[in-house]
Amino acid sequence: MSLDLVIRNARLQDGAAEQDIGIRGGRIATIAPGIATEARALDAGGGLVIAGFADSHLHLDKACLLDRAANPSGTLKGAIEAVSAAKRDFTTEDVYARGARVLDKAIGQGTTLIRTHVEIDPAVGLAGFDAVRRLKADYAWGVDLQICVFPQEGLLNYPGTEELLRQALDQGADLLGGCPYTDSDPEGQIERLFAMAREYDVDLDFHLDFDLDTSWRHLDWVARDAIAHGMQGRVAIGHVTKLSMLAPDTLSDTIALMKDAGIALTVLPATDLFMTGRDHDHAVPRGVAPAHKFHAAGLCCTVATNNVLNPFTPYGDCSLPRMANLFANVSQLGSPEALEGCFAMVTESPFRLLGRDPVIREGAPADLVALPVQSRADAVAEIGRPIWGVKGGALSFEAPQPRLHRPGQARPTALAG
Repeated sequence: MSLDLVIRNARLQDGAAEQDIGIRGGRIATIAPGIATEARALDAGGGLVIAGFADSHLHLDKACLLDRAANPSGTLKGAIEAVSAAKRDFTTEDVYARGARVLDKAIGQGTTLIRTHVEIDPAVGLAGFDAVRRLKADYAWGVDLQICVFPQEGLLNYPGTEELLRQALDQGADLLGGCPYTDSDPEGQIERLFAMAREYDVDLDFHLDFDLDTSWRHLDWVARDAIAHGMQGRVAIGHVTKLSMLAPDTLSDTIALMKDAGIALTVLPATDLFMTGRDHDHAVPRGVAPAHKFHAAGLCCTVATNNVLNPFTPYGDCSLPRMANLFANVSQLGSPEALEGCFAMVTESPFRLLGRDPVIREGAPADLVALPVQSRADAVAEIGRPIWGVKGGALSFEAPQPRLHRPGQARPTALAG
């Protein structure tokens, strides 16, 4: 068979027999055992092969800022203020360089699809957006980027921001985001963003309810407007740490509300753990929304990275298996079924949230990542580090696994000579 590349010994489902995957013209041409071809071959070694990981919430424009933006308090307010001061000096070249550093990490961790949020306001202008738009084009060989522009520091209280958001949408931004908890008129921001989303026919993705006070929330306004504007299935909300504090009956009512409104939930474990509960000196709450309970009820739920090496999250290697593992730890999930659910929240669910089909089938794009595990649960439990990735039928990265050198074996390659 005439092929450009063949993947050998791939396991496409837990417990399934190994298959070969034939690739031609950047797409999957055939899936069968023992494909006869003289094409170049990549060996999956009997490990799980997926369409890659999808990161539904990542900030490229403000990544890698620890050398210039400190947040001694560790609070959300402190992080916003630190980045607000730093971004006044952002240039397109600066944002591009820092974003490229993060994308290099993400591709090497097996991520093939990312929704990146980009701050827009008069202080930074379109510098971040212009840089990320360049990154989207320049890194298409390894990852697909979806750009969400949003007003981090408010919309109605920050004159000139809406005009800049409109410019970004006119110039190719994929969707619109919101952050009502920083606005002087949170409800007004939500209503304005829904109107703009309808006007531009784009989805919405809100930073929402990022605290632990259950006496009030903005979720009800978002759900109301999603239904009123007929945007069920086109709205996502991120953080929503208030959900971690709800009593069971209130949580059940909230799940029903979000199902009716067709709202997807994104949890950001690293940031949410780092920032919430700072006002407690004991019995510190975890502050991570119970996405597994929403997932079990049939809602679209994702686990994502959010920030990397900045005042919001001063660490991060862009590993989504690691983030799924962190969520499982915090949520005390350990059964194979529960871990499979965590895996779905960094694969199938975010792919579908971003409008992509993650199923490996004939005719699909040849975007493939091999993991050194045999099941989805193992990928989360062991934080399976991908061994190679293919994007559009071309090898995008390799990450050889550790090789042990036992006593009496040949001299290690690193010490030869």
